[in-house]
Amino acid sequence: MLEKVFRLKEHNTTARQEITAGVTTFLTMAYVIFVHPDMLAQTGMDKGALITVTCLSAFIGTMITALWVNAPLAMAPGMGLNAFFTYTLVFGQGASWEEALGVVFISGLVFLILTLTGVREMIIEAIPSQLRLAVGAGIGLFIAFIGLQSLGLVVGNPATLVGLGKVNISVALGLVGFAVIGFLEMRGIKGGILIGILVTTILGVILGQVSLPASFISTPPSIAPVALKFDILGALKISMIGPIFSFMFVDLFDSVGTIMACAHEAEMIDEHGRIENASKILEADAVATVVGSALGTSTTTTFIESASGIADGGRTGLTAMTTALLFLVAPLFTPIIGIVPAFATAPALMIVGVYMFKNLLDIDFHDIEVAIPAFLTIILMPLTYSISVGISFGFISYILVSIFSGDAGKIKPIMWIIGALSLVEIIF
Repeated sequence: MLEKVFRLKEHNTTARQEITAGVTTFLTMAYVIFVHPDMLAQTGMDKGALITVTCLSAFIGTMITALWVNAPLAMAPGMGLNAFFTYTLVFGQGASWEEALGVVFISGLVFLILTLTGVREMIIEAIPSQLRLAVGAGIGLFIAFIGLQSLGLVVGNPATLVGLGKVNISVALGLVGFAVIGFLEMRGIKGGILIGILVTTILGVILGQVSLPASFISTPPSIAPVALKFDILGALKISMIGPIFSFMFVDLFDSVGTIMACAHEAEMIDEHGRIENASKILEADAVATVVGSALGTSTTTTFIESASGIADGGRTGLTAMTTALLFLVAPLFTPIIGIVPAFATAPALMIVGVYMFKNLLDIDFHDIEVAIPAFLTIILMPLTYSISVGISFGFISYILVSIFSGDAGKIKPIMWIIGALSLVEIIF
């Protein structure tokens, strides 16, 4: 049965190898079960429901990839995209979380339509690769900044806007957690982020900073408080045009970057050098986002942590199916997940920021035409507390720099449209 569905022999793999790889992928990305609900709950959403929804959206998205694409890629609510949801839309623009879910739903539909019509490829070709890298680096810096604030190491200061917070017990525990994660990641130990979160939480229990739950296993919390609560009409405002396309762009960059990074290792490159089933993967990504927003979560996307399972031998959808089934079981442990404090998840945000910020290494800052839009994209995300503002300024400055340097001819027609939408985002 497994051979028929996943064509294991054709991919030179075995069921045991694929299942082991799936477990590895789950361990390296399971931190999202702790971090994601904690972030979205700040908007007023029910945390218990979010834990269940996080696992369900990961299960559905990853299972689609497993059975439809037959690729060893896992999906879950994306880091960065959840920060955009919470801090840019809800806190920054004053949208309700229901309206924010509506924005996610619409962006998923737009992404799906663009993918099915082939416009997606035109967008990818129109936006310079250096600018795409800058978006990833900027989001990494923004996520790390959020993690430092969540930990309490960086706090507000009326004189300088931000300053160093008081190092109390919770901050010290968070720093220990960050050190543990860093050590494990340097050693290449699988599930380093998850282990760091658990170690920090256990230390919190020992030192009286965290209370143990009444039980360790329970019926998963109902998703009713957040499911089908999206406000599509509320999301159809002029001021939401920018965020809709920003969600779509970030998801697009995230997915394309992940696919490209994983494709060679997973032997998903055909004889012409093209990534096999790339369109199918992006379509699955878009469908998962639409379904996820209906369940009650921010954008679901392909996770770069899939690379860990691929490195462990994963080559087919059986790897993804294994990961998906583990996510399906995870909500049973909601009592344990629910006690994990912010000072334990903050180090995870910081280390994810480190990984995303590494994109900076591939940006040519010696070229001033690249440096200006890349720098504005990166620096304005944390300084304005908005991913969409950083993206908008990056696109607009790229167009202006190209005009001033006499290279306006290299700007593709669709980039002019993107620039106009970015201007609308800034104005409104």
